[in-house]
This record gives sequence, C-alpha cells and structure tokens, in this order.
Amino acid sequence: MKTLGRCLTAMVTPFKDNGDVDYEQTKKLAKALLNSGNDGLVLAATTGEAPTLSWDEEMRIFSEVKSAVGDGPTLVAYTGSNSTREAVENTEKAEKIGVDACLSVVPYYNKPNQEGIYQHFKAVSECTSLPIIMYNIPGRVIVEMTWETIARLSQFKNIVGVKEASGKMDLVARTISNSSKDFNIWSGNDNDTFAIMALGGYGVVGVTTHLCGRQYKKMIDLILADKIQEAAVIHRRLVPLVNAMFSAPSPAPIKCALNHLGFKVGSPRLPLVPVTEKEAEKVLAELKKHTIDLKA
Repeated sequence: MKTLGRCLTAMVTPFKDNGDVDYEQTKKLAKALLNSGNDGLVLAATTGEAPTLSWDEEMRIFSEVKSAVGDGPTLVAYTGSNSTREAVENTEKAEKIGVDACLSVVPYYNKPNQEGIYQHFKAVSECTSLPIIMYNIPGRVIVEMTWETIARLSQFKNIVGVKEASGKMDLVARTISNSSKDFNIWSGNDNDTFAIMALGGYGVVGVTTHLCGRQYKKMIDLILADKIQEAAVIHRRLVPLVNAMFSAPSPAPIKCALNHLGFKVGSPRLPLVPVTEKEAEKVLAELKKHTIDLKA
C-alpha cells in the first residue's frame, strides 16, 4: 500500500466563465501545487465543490489529473456520499481510474447514529483495496463521529486514517490513544494542524496549502524533529492568512487569491457566490503580507 503524503491540498475545481469545469486549468493547477511543496492532492472534495459537481465530472477530474501528474504524487479522490450504495459505486469507479486513495465523508443529512456510521464505512472499506481516509466534519454533516467509532473502524486494514475537522483536540487525543498503530490523522482545519501534529497526528489536508505548501511542509517536518518552537513561529505567521481564506464561504476566498495569482479558476458554482469587492480587498491585503510558494 502506497505511503500517503503528510501535506495534501484539497484542490479547488477551476471553472470556465460559463460554469463548466476547466480541465486544462485543473491540470495546470495540480502540477503547480505539486511543485510548491505539496505531497499530493485531494480532488473534488469540499474545497473542490463536490456538492455541485456531477459524478461524471468528478471521475473525469480524477482521470485528467492522474494522466497529467503520473504515479509519483499522492492523488486522493473524494468519493463520499450520504448514500452508502453511491459511495461504494464511486469508490469502485475511482479505483479503476488508478487513484491512490479515497476520501469518504461521514454521511450528511440522513443523521445516522454511530452504528450507522460504522456500517457505512465498513461497506466502503469492503468494496475496494484502496486506502480509505474518513472525513469527520460535524460542522457540515451535523453528526459527529466519536473517537470510539473511529477507533473501531481503524481496525480495518484499508481504513488508514481520518481527516479530522471537528476542532476538538480531546477527540483527537483519544483517537490517537485508542486507534490501531498505523492509523493516521490529517488535520481538516488549517489552523488545527500545529496542535494535531503536536498531539501525534500525521499531517494536513489543507486549503491555505494552495498558497504555502512548502511552509506547511516545513512546519510539519520541524514538529517531527521535536523543534516545536520553530514550528510554532510558522504556525503563528500563517494564522492570519488562514483566517483570510475562510473569511467568506470557502472556496470563494481561496479562488479569489488564486485568480489574483494568475490561475484562472473562475468563480464558485451556485449556491456559493464570489467574494464581494470589500471581502476581496481584505483577502488580497492579507495575501500581500506573506511569501507565496505557489507560482503561476
């Protein structure tokens, strides 16, 4: 099983002016992100506007990026759904395309109990030989996956970790203490990365990593080397930039930043809207204060 990267970017999906997916810009951005310090990419997930992408569009994104970047970098395909049958079917399709892993979210809207969550991920695990990263994000899903359920699911060989976006460090700590030895936690909130890594986490699936991949990678490496104070300097420096990237519904701010930097990623699809002129001014003012690793 391929070792998955510690610094992954949840990549935006570029759109043309008419709202269609811009596959050429998608490949261009993917290559640039991998050249700016990222170990890999998570494709067509929350930041990639999965709710308004069709499954055909998502599968083509997986295929196009895979053909563009080859076998070296980590490519994680978002195949999650609140329909277990749909999550299974699309995980099977993504495996045939040749991605390295799949990201699968806790089922949203249905509001399953913990046993329902367990059975959902069990079914996804059993349909594929790919590594599965679960996604715990109660702010969007409403239902929170408990550490007991995560630890129980960590016993499946190909459920290799969780993207943890609950913001609860006690949950993170208990997950690490009770899960299987090789189970990994990626931070799902950019500003939680330092704390999760300090607790023994594995890495980050980030948004601000679009801009500062090398800096996040350096922070992670410093923590792994027990150079906590040096890592904390990077974390503190990046906090205002992270806040700017989430100052309006994501991914509108990061798309604003990328467009400014020369990547034609377009606007979000409805019901999301672009940042206002005032919001853009704040985003770009903060952007100017930082060293940007991403080059057009």
